[in-house]
Amino acid sequence: MIRTFLLAFAVLFCVCATRSEAAPPNPARPPTILVSIDGFRADYLDRGITPVMSGLAAGGARAAMRPSFPSKTFPNHYTLVTGLRPDRNGMVENTFEDARRPGVTFKMSNRDEVRDRFWWDEGTPIWVTAEQAGLVTAPIFWPGAEAAIHGVRPRHYVVFDMATPNDKRVDDLLALLDLPPAQRPAFLTLYFDTVDTAGHDYGPGAAETDRAIAGVDAEVGRLLDGLKARGIAPNLVIVADHGMAAISDARKLYMDDLLPKAAYRGLSGGAFMTLYPNPGHENEVASALLKAHDHLQCWAKADIPKRFHYGRNPRVAAYFCLPQTGWTITTRDYKAKKPELGNHGFDPYSPEMAAVFVANGPAFRHGVVLPAFDNVSVYPLLARLLGVKPVAGDGKLSDTAPGLN
Repeated sequence: MIRTFLLAFAVLFCVCATRSEAAPPNPARPPTILVSIDGFRADYLDRGITPVMSGLAAGGARAAMRPSFPSKTFPNHYTLVTGLRPDRNGMVENTFEDARRPGVTFKMSNRDEVRDRFWWDEGTPIWVTAEQAGLVTAPIFWPGAEAAIHGVRPRHYVVFDMATPNDKRVDDLLALLDLPPAQRPAFLTLYFDTVDTAGHDYGPGAAETDRAIAGVDAEVGRLLDGLKARGIAPNLVIVADHGMAAISDARKLYMDDLLPKAAYRGLSGGAFMTLYPNPGHENEVASALLKAHDHLQCWAKADIPKRFHYGRNPRVAAYFCLPQTGWTITTRDYKAKKPELGNHGFDPYSPEMAAVFVANGPAFRHGVVLPAFDNVSVYPLLARLLGVKPVAGDGKLSDTAPGLN
C-alpha cells in the first residue's frame, strides 16, 4: 500500500501489524541514524561554513569516501546500505534496462518501477537484515525503501517527495523517536538533496552552493538539538553518495560527431553515456567508439577497466562512454530543462567525486581521520552498530574500524 507524504502522521508512517510481536530495541544500544547529503563533496567540510558537521568530525571520525562506479545517486545510495557495488546490487545506473522486462526502463521518475522489488532484489539492504533480526527500521526517503525487497518492508517508510522542506524532514525523523518503545526505530535515515541541486544549478564553487551547504549544516544542528532534548545520544553516520565537478558548455562533447543517430539507441548522457547499437550497426558502433578520442574513452561492457568493478551485470548497457572529469557528452538535439554548471557520474577516483563521511557517537573515537575508503565499507559499519550479522559483500569493517571505540 502506498503512503503519500501529505497524509496525517498516523497514516504517513507505516507500522506493520504483522511484526508487532518483534522484541523492542535493546535500550542499551543507541539508535543508528544514517544521514545522506546528496552531492556533498568531501572538501565542502573544509570551507569554514559547516560548524555543526565540522564539530561532529572533530569529535568523531571523518574521511574522504570514494563512491562506487558510476558515481550517480541511486547506485551509490544502494551500495551504501547493501555493501555491494552497483554491478552486484543490480542498481547499475539511474537509468537502465533489464532484458527480463522488455520495453521497460528503470529511472528515478518511473514511480511504479521504483516501488517494484524486481529491480532491488539483487541486494539486501541493511534495513531488511535488521527487520529480520527483530529491529524496527525507518529508512525514510532512501532509494529502495518503498519496495518490499525480498518480501520485507521497513516498519516505517515514506514515499519520496522532493518538495518536502529540510526542516520537516528533520522534524519527522524526531517524531519517530517519540513513538512507544515497540515502534521506535533502531535504524533511521535522513536525506537532503538541496546541496546536490545547488551544485548542479550553480556549480560546486558557487555562493549559492555554499548557502545550501550551510543550510543543511544548520538542519543537522536542529537534529542534534532535538536528540539532546529527548536524551538520545545516537550513533550518527553522515555520508554523501558522490561529489560534484564543475562543467561548462566549453567542455561539451557530442556523440553526433562520432556516430549517426540511426546507429545506436542511447539511455543516459551527461557525465557519461550508455548506449546500445541498433541492429545491423554493431560493427559501425564498435569501430567508431573503440578508438582514441579527445577527453573521452568508450568501452564495450566486457572491457570496462577492472578498477571500476563494473560490466558483468546483464543490466549494464552494451557500451559505456566516460568523459574526462569536468567534460560532458550529449547529443545536439538534446534540450536540457535548464543549464547545469555542475555534474557527477565521473571517475570515482577523481578528487571532485569524493564524498563526505563523518561518524560521531558513543561507538566512535574522537578526532580520527581515516584514510580514503570505498563506500561499500559503510554497510559492515552499520551492521556492527546495529548488532546484526552482515550479508557477505564487497566492503570491509577494517576500513572504518580505527574510528571505533
